[in-house]
Amino acid sequence: MAAEDMPDDTAGDRDGAARAALKARQGKGARYDAARAPAEDLLLARRGTAYFARKLMELPDADLSGPSALPGLTRAHVVARVSYAARHEALALEALAGGDEGSGVGAIPQLPEALPSPDLAATLPARALRHLFHHSAVHLNVCWRDLTDADWDRQITLPDGSITTPRTLPRRRARHIWQAAIDLANGARPQDIPKHLRNA
Repeated sequence: MAAEDMPDDTAGDRDGAARAALKARQGKGARYDAARAPAEDLLLARRGTAYFARKLMELPDADLSGPSALPGLTRAHVVARVSYAARHEALALEALAGGDEGSGVGAIPQLPEALPSPDLAATLPARALRHLFHHSAVHLNVCWRDLTDADWDRQITLPDGSITTPRTLPRRRARHIWQAAIDLANGARPQDIPKHLRNA
């Protein structure tokens, strides 16, 4: 089903009320995003993750080795790439949490050795590939929720050497994972992508 394109103020009020209701139900001890976290971008990324997970679940194991919408790449490559993108962002955020407060930059030590290549991951058995996606998504979500208000605006170093802040990552993740669902080539449609991302 296509994402609903509601007016921003109505959608924002509705999402804010939903978050408040969820906190009330979960009670004390549950983990939440920081008050100054980019709530709308996080919501887009989490909805994209759920959408991708649904399209992945619809694929029989044997179809993961079939062609994706990306020339020369299988659906398994798409799953591996979206999983490793999440893992890389999570590692960057963990490095930030363990970094030097004075420098304000979370470096990623020995990242090329930390993970095998996505091409190698794409050769994993279907069950292992599905677990890779699930665990990488959970890992990234936990890292988002561990960020303090101040952390969202600190600098981090990404695997390509570029420097940004965590605040930019949920929107980046949202764009990537919604597009990756299309790239699986099993029924996802461009119009399913939220308007905020289609117009970005």
